[in-house]
Amino acid sequence: MTIWQAIILGIVEGITEFLPISSTGHLTITEKLMGLPIDDTAVTAFTAVIQIGAIAAVLVYFAKDIGRLASAWFKGVFSKDARDDLDYRLAWYVIAGSIPIGIVGFLGKDLITGPLRSLWFVAGSMIVWAGVMAFAEYAATQIRDEKQLTLKDTLIIGFAQCLALIPGVSRSGATITTGLLRDLDRVTATRLSFFLGVPALVAAGIYELPEALGSDAVSSTVLGVGTLVSFLVAYASIAWLLKFVAHHTLMAFVWYRVILGGAIIALLATSTISAT
Repeated sequence: MTIWQAIILGIVEGITEFLPISSTGHLTITEKLMGLPIDDTAVTAFTAVIQIGAIAAVLVYFAKDIGRLASAWFKGVFSKDARDDLDYRLAWYVIAGSIPIGIVGFLGKDLITGPLRSLWFVAGSMIVWAGVMAFAEYAATQIRDEKQLTLKDTLIIGFAQCLALIPGVSRSGATITTGLLRDLDRVTATRLSFFLGVPALVAAGIYELPEALGSDAVSSTVLGVGTLVSFLVAYASIAWLLKFVAHHTLMAFVWYRVILGGAIIALLATSTISAT
């Protein structure tokens, strides 16, 4: 992998990680178009590691919020009175909601990095989940905000996050959509999606780091460049998405997913590109 390929993949990761359009799906498509072996373990490891750049963007963007939650959690651990704080409960909610994807991701690693990397799965998942997103927009009441968030909400959304292990579904798409179906407003669902992504993606990146560094196909310089570009682009993407969801529905992303998924299927059906 060259530095230019790493830059392009870093840009794709940064743009798509937090938009409900599937970063893994877009990275898989981009890698395929650049002639990279999408089922190679070094390539899939690179994809996971550069997500750390996007997560670093979340940590910087939400530094005050994350610091407040962490402080409330530590106070609550040692003080019974502090456990009535909403931030203490929210911190525990994020921890609990992050557990399912860690377990499922570890147990299903071979399936996720193997057969599910097929572009047929990517295209099909994009279209199918677009339908779920459209239904969520239709059914959502958005009558609840962050103050009304419960442990049950975050556990359900945490289990939905596991669906993002299927390339094409989208982690943010799964979590935001499920949040809407739980009657959370879009901004609350989106912010929760960011918070739940931190432990999940950091763990995935650290787990895959030895695989990426141990390969001759991916140098440490290439890995560093991809991660840095991902961070810079993701930071801008986060700011834009929060402003967007405050005033718009997710339907633009729904139609984008359907069009892209249909285009991939057409290319596969005409043998213009191969599935793996």
